[in-house]
Amino acid sequence: MSKLAMLIFLAFLAALGFFAMENKDMVDIKVPFGSLYEMPKIALILMSTITGALVILVAFFIRDTKRMIDNLQYQKRQKKEARIHSHYSKALNAILADKKEEAKEALDEILKEEPGHVDALLRLGDIALDNDDTKTAFEYYKKARDINPADLQALLSVETAMEKMQRYDDATRYLDEILEIDAGNLTALCRKRSILEMQDRWDDLLLLQKSIVKLEQNDKDKDREEHRRLGYKYEYARASLENGELEKAEKAFRTLIKTDSSFLPAYLGTAEVIMTKGEIEEAINFLEKSFEQLNSVILLARLEDLLMSVGEPGRLIRFYRNALARNPLDNSLKFLLGKLYYRLEMVDDALEILNAIDTSAFTSPELYGLRGELHMKRKNIPAAIDEFRRACGIQSVMNVPYCCAQCGFKSADWSGRCLSCNEWNTYQLDLYGTCKT
Repeated sequence: MSKLAMLIFLAFLAALGFFAMENKDMVDIKVPFGSLYEMPKIALILMSTITGALVILVAFFIRDTKRMIDNLQYQKRQKKEARIHSHYSKALNAILADKKEEAKEALDEILKEEPGHVDALLRLGDIALDNDDTKTAFEYYKKARDINPADLQALLSVETAMEKMQRYDDATRYLDEILEIDAGNLTALCRKRSILEMQDRWDDLLLLQKSIVKLEQNDKDKDREEHRRLGYKYEYARASLENGELEKAEKAFRTLIKTDSSFLPAYLGTAEVIMTKGEIEEAINFLEKSFEQLNSVILLARLEDLLMSVGEPGRLIRFYRNALARNPLDNSLKFLLGKLYYRLEMVDDALEILNAIDTSAFTSPELYGLRGELHMKRKNIPAAIDEFRRACGIQSVMNVPYCCAQCGFKSADWSGRCLSCNEWNTYQLDLYGTCKT
């Protein structure tokens, strides 16, 4: 006890003694529901003081005990969190070093300390998924999601497992849960888009893609997503055409043309709709006008097939000649006309137009192969050999492949969408031999 406290206590005793000397009267104390007692006033004061001191002492004892217990619990939590942090750091380092078993052991230690550790459950799920153990991964992800149903990372992880198990409807359901929490989550929107695309749900894709376009921030990304939206519109039109919904298909194709006048697949789709209706002359006129607008040799190739199928090669020749009259230096037109002459057995005309091609600007091996075939028909073997030597490596001189301008993929058949990079409106005829796989 300090000197000051001792001094205060002695002063209190002195004051109490002086008070007792002056107050020797007795007082009656009635205990509730009990007897009546008589005691000196000083005794009553002393008893009250002692009682108050005891109450304060008990209160301080309880407070200090609670503080001590809270401090012990806090220290225990601190030690536990330190152990968990150490295990988690070890696990992350092991994951980065591709030591999956070591990482798994560290993460298991975390779950022993704290079974509801969401990050540890997610990392264990990732390890299982990397090991192609999709079922185990899903169980870890599901536990993490059940602990915190609003955790977006857990929901995305569960969705990933659903996709791996090809449970696409369940995957879509989890993505919808994410979008209910965060309607502008681009990751969830793009994942849902991939699933809808696999399921050919073009109606839903158009609505979804519209939302994605609005959410993109910079112009480059907006343009990319807008181009994808046009592609989905094209696929919607194609699906309508294949389902026999000709009016719906034609409306969609023509809307595409109005939106992007350079979107070639929409022109070919419109022509196909018109031909399906049996309006062949209208289809021919449409392709002719479309070529004049776009100057695309793919449109010419489709027009050639159509006119040949209805037995009007003369009309096709006139069209080629008129086009060459407008653009006499167009080597592509010369090549296609020469190819048509070859197809019609007009050997001299074919050689004349093909020999007029400027080979310094047009180096397609198909050109040399085609000229070699024509020389063979004229029995000019040395000239044919010379042409074939230039076209070495050609397996089919009459089959000019299509080429994707985006990735260089080659295909014998035209498609509105590249089979390799999945971009729309990228196929072109490889007339110049410039496509590289």
